[in-house]
Amino acid sequence: MHIAINAYFWNRPNTGSGQYTRQLVYHLNRLVDDLEITLVFPRTPRDAEPADVPPSVRVEHVAMRPGHLGKVLFEQRGFPAACHRVGATLAHVPYWGPPLRSPIPLVVTVHDLTTLLVPEYNRGARVRLYNALVSAAARGADHVLTDSFSSKLDIMDHLGIDERDITAVYLGVGPQYAPNPTAGDNSLIDMAVTQKYNLPETYVLYLGGYEIHKNVLTLLQAYTYVARGLGEDYPLVLAGKKPDTVSDVYPDYDGVIERLGLSKNVCWIGYVDEEDKPLLYRNAEVFVFPSRREGFGLPLLEAMACGTPVVASNGGSLPEIIGAAGFAFDPDDARNMAGAIISLVVQETIAPDLRRQGLEQAARFTWENTAIETLKVYDRVLRGTTADGRPATADQKRLLTLDHRPQTTVHSPESEQPTTDPLNTDH
Repeated sequence: MHIAINAYFWNRPNTGSGQYTRQLVYHLNRLVDDLEITLVFPRTPRDAEPADVPPSVRVEHVAMRPGHLGKVLFEQRGFPAACHRVGATLAHVPYWGPPLRSPIPLVVTVHDLTTLLVPEYNRGARVRLYNALVSAAARGADHVLTDSFSSKLDIMDHLGIDERDITAVYLGVGPQYAPNPTAGDNSLIDMAVTQKYNLPETYVLYLGGYEIHKNVLTLLQAYTYVARGLGEDYPLVLAGKKPDTVSDVYPDYDGVIERLGLSKNVCWIGYVDEEDKPLLYRNAEVFVFPSRREGFGLPLLEAMACGTPVVASNGGSLPEIIGAAGFAFDPDDARNMAGAIISLVVQETIAPDLRRQGLEQAARFTWENTAIETLKVYDRVLRGTTADGRPATADQKRLLTLDHRPQTTVHSPESEQPTTDPLNTDH
């Protein structure tokens, strides 16, 4: 089997699509020794070479014009042509940007439909045209992968794709996201990271994007209640790149913070290097993730894997990820969000239990399992090309043996327990 993978996000490892692409390739490469993988990498004159590519993975460069038009031309022309040129047997686009026509069987990963379903993202003519293009292309793909059952339902409802042609495959969390080691070997490193971001001694953490659907505005409203209850001892640390402009998609956060009187209660530390994220999670009293819509929610999973108690909205896929291991709230209910945060800080008996449950829940999600389930989809797609009765090829049969590998059990949302009421002091 020879897989050609669209590597548009490869050099953007801090994005969800970039992290997904890298982890999928790394683990696919480890699972099957003779699996051939080609990264189809678009390059403008300003782009660097793709970084951290495994030695056994081939890279096929495709010249790309800068800008939005260049991206579309790469997706619709450059990538399919490269798939044919390298002799791949299956194409995979690991984000919502598939070509309308593919010379070989095509799998596309649609992480979520945020840009289609959130009005603020869909107001410009260019965005609407692109959404129409990739929607039509996804309908023509041989199979659609997505990150959660919530996103699968959205794809069925809004793209009209048959349930049988969509597979929900959960994402994973890396081994670097773990509780504090018992030994003090890392104390100097931890101190350096703490000083690097000027972290307070105790804090509540949000780490993620700042687009309107991330719902940070409601988090700030909730923090007016938290500030009254806890004072300045537990500031809200906002981690992630601060928006450069104010628009329909990016609110005026500085203005909101000032208007709400939170200047002394909010610390904006900005962009965080990947290697520093585990410490930020581990040192936080609470991690809060208020997003209205998420295809998966990797930061929530990373925080749980670090043993940090979590508070999350019940929007989109987040109940699937959190399970019974944290507090869930209505994303429009600032008071309930605040109650969950305050409960975790002041009720000392709650946090240890949620730390334990969070670690157990996070252990269910592994990148190896993501790769295994993705390989099974590749196999089904290729077997579908032999519907005339021809036997499966040798490598197709070999991939079927993956069904017998031990793997992590990941529960569907139907199997999860209801989340706990944060205001119930008997928890």
